[in-house]
Amino acid sequence: MPDRESQRDPSQSKSGSNDREADREASRETEAERRRRRAQFLRELTEARELRDRVQPRRAKTARLRHAMRMRTFRW
Repeated sequence: MPDRESQRDPSQSKSGSNDREADREASRETEAERRRRRAQFLRELTEARELRDRVQPRRAKTARLRHAMRMRTFRW
């Protein structure tokens, strides 16, 4: 049974420096994608909170008061 290594296409193999450059570029792209997805998530989260506050005003008031109390008791 032949080795799997020998079955690989030699044109697909890269040298070490080219491989590192490709990894760096891929990580930059994924970092940008991650930021984009995070921004979208935060926008949707804010929208969901605003909707919840409109639909449940009593709960929103309680949450505001709780937050204010936490901020008052926080020491700098």
